[in-house]
Amino acid sequence: MEELASPSGPKKEFVNSHCREFMQSMKDIQVTLREEIKSACEYRPFEKCDYNARIANEICFQKLEYVLTQLDDLKQTADRYISSD
Repeated sequence: MEELASPSGPKKEFVNSHCREFMQSMKDIQVTLREEIKSACEYRPFEKCDYNARIANEICFQKLEYVLTQLDDLKQTADRYISSD
């Protein structure tokens, strides 16, 4: 800051160095923003979701449980029929 406030004016190299630093900061910000925007545009929350597969498995499991109970009932009925003879 003292260099900028000097009565003879700042040195050219000093100004150039600060300008380069400022421009590099702007480039870094631009790259970061570009990456964030790209990331936001590519965001697809349900693309890799396994909800459908999990629900399908749960439904299949419930169907199997139902079939097993029906088979158990059928076996008990058959056992009772055989034992009554």
